[in-house]
Amino acid sequence: MTRKILYGVQGTGQGHVSRARGISHALKDFDVDVTWLFSGRERDKLFDMEIFGDFKHREGLTMVTEAGKMRYRKTALGMHPATFIKDATKLDLDPYDLIVCDYEPVISWACKARGREAIGIGHQYAFGSNTPMTGDTPLSRLLMAQFAPVDLEVGLHWAPFDDSILPPILDLPDIDPDDIKDHILVYLPFEEQDKTTQWLQQFSDRQFIQYSNQIIDGEHGNVQRRKANVHGFKADLAASRAVICNTGFELISECLQWRKPVLTRPLAKQMEQLSNAAALEQLGYAKTMQSLNTKKARAWLDDIPEAPEIRFNNVAMALAEWLARGAQKPVKELSQSLWQ
Repeated sequence: MTRKILYGVQGTGQGHVSRARGISHALKDFDVDVTWLFSGRERDKLFDMEIFGDFKHREGLTMVTEAGKMRYRKTALGMHPATFIKDATKLDLDPYDLIVCDYEPVISWACKARGREAIGIGHQYAFGSNTPMTGDTPLSRLLMAQFAPVDLEVGLHWAPFDDSILPPILDLPDIDPDDIKDHILVYLPFEEQDKTTQWLQQFSDRQFIQYSNQIIDGEHGNVQRRKANVHGFKADLAASRAVICNTGFELISECLQWRKPVLTRPLAKQMEQLSNAAALEQLGYAKTMQSLNTKKARAWLDDIPEAPEIRFNNVAMALAEWLARGAQKPVKELSQSLWQ
């Protein structure tokens, strides 16, 4: 019997969507009928979404950032609680055997209101007592706990900080990451892009490819600017000498899998990214800077370190099989098998 799954994805950043692509590819090997729901970004600003078919879209909740910082007041002012409550209460959950949530609040709160079990699969569900955390405040802890609460948490991280954590879900094409060119890939979506370009131009001895959905293709001295697109980005990532990026989970996971050295700048006042930076430093997986620090970047560019030797297992396929079989296997057993 075909198992029907409703899978909600937080669409504010590209990381959640990239994870969803990875598991969507894997789910195609099983007898499942998946309905995808995305929220947190306008529908017309989602790109390269063909794999999700006729997906559902809701407004959801969006985190506001400006100049590399979280803006909690603007986030609160930008919310539309009446629309959110309407979307959550009117969402039809009856046709589905399983409901999965990657930090997507409409589905999460619809399940809570209706007494349906929600399975949470995502990085935000990995912040237990043993996971490195920094920059947290009572507000950030409350926000993380209540943004998209679920009944069964399956966390994703770079190390098994506890027994409910799996390695990352990856969406990497079949490209040779050892065919390396000279460019440094730059993806700093929370920064002001013109200022980022000017900052990169200081390092005139290096070639950069800067990606953002806020820019158009163009060449600016030693900086090539490219509008965000999945296929071009992954090709340039594979060929890159190294990567400068914010401290989101998914891109750094891809860098680790492809052995790309990383210099990362966490989003200020954002507990998840600050904690990711702390974990990377603790594990020795990347270098961090708290701002676009010219001195630190110069030192890193002059002596780019070797990337760590890491190879994550195929988590997308394991989770697809787990969901197709009704998510019956204990998460602890799944975790143990995937960290071997």
